[in-house]
Amino acid sequence: MVAYIVRRLLLVVPTLVGIMLANFLIVQAAPGGPVDLMIARLRGHGGEATARIGGTAAGEVGGGSVARELAARGEEGATRASRGVDPELIRQLEKQFGFDKPAWQRFLTMMRNYVVLDLGTSFYRDRPVLGLMLEKLPVSISLGLWTTLLVYLISIPLGIAKATRDGTPFDVWTSAAVVVGYAVPSFLFAILLVVLFAGGSFLDWFPLRGLTSDDWALMSWPRRIADYLWHVALPVLALVVGGFAGLAMLTKNSFLDEINKQYVATARAKGLGRRRVLYGHVFRNAMLIVVAGFPGAFIGILFTSSLLIEVIFSLDGLGLLGFEAAINRDYPVMFGTLYVYTLIGLLLNIVTDLTYVAIDPRIDFERRDT
Repeated sequence: MVAYIVRRLLLVVPTLVGIMLANFLIVQAAPGGPVDLMIARLRGHGGEATARIGGTAAGEVGGGSVARELAARGEEGATRASRGVDPELIRQLEKQFGFDKPAWQRFLTMMRNYVVLDLGTSFYRDRPVLGLMLEKLPVSISLGLWTTLLVYLISIPLGIAKATRDGTPFDVWTSAAVVVGYAVPSFLFAILLVVLFAGGSFLDWFPLRGLTSDDWALMSWPRRIADYLWHVALPVLALVVGGFAGLAMLTKNSFLDEINKQYVATARAKGLGRRRVLYGHVFRNAMLIVVAGFPGAFIGILFTSSLLIEVIFSLDGLGLLGFEAAINRDYPVMFGTLYVYTLIGLLLNIVTDLTYVAIDPRIDFERRDT
């Protein structure tokens, strides 16, 4: 097993490089870019854009030292922006953003820096990408971990119960909840929760901004925990409702498939009890397909699925960071987050294989390879 894990870890490197290269080529081929976006803002808004870019260089959409130089030019920059963009300014912008070098050289430099987790500096926030990700991580971890935990704790027992009671009134009525989970997207259910419980048209029981209250640091630890859970309750509930249906049906169908196999009938004929057959024989076989989807579910909830939830509940997490980076062509943030997400996903695939062995010791990857 150790040799298998080593081989899988070694395969992570070419896989990661291949994914990064494919996305890098796609971005290079796509029209527009940070330089074009900056020039369009200058041409579209003249002096106002120049002043705004200079004033927000370290915050919203600034362009670093070049943007601050633009603001210092004042009326002269505004006049040039109204006629067109100074070629010298374009060259400075390209140098500032690193586009004065060939694409292959930029890619090699980027990957060399990524090896030591140097993810670069955001074009439009003028801050290290790793620092930005660490700043947004608590929101995404809160949503991702709680949602994944609750989805699995609800879906697996529900799926098993539906499989063992297939066709009964319990199965029929719980299927109605599953249909609702399928039909209603998480963000629509989130809006409903806001309207009903977060100061919309009815009750005002839950907060609508941030993970904690402003005076959280002054609270005692029991009150801190209660305040944190109070803030995450609605967004996590919205994600759980949107995510439990698929896993519950996958669990049910997987268990039904195993229950109808010959070895189950043989075990029952030998006199084994119902629970012994279900959890001693069926469970480890049926759970393999459920475990296989864990890495994708966790990564999806942690980094992507929570974007609209973050917007609705005013949570500043990794999903919103990635969306803003794509809109603003902030390549360091785009590729930095892609690198981290992909690396975590590849490592979680290895963890999935280890979980296979833990659930069913009959699985032997070493014997398969030989």
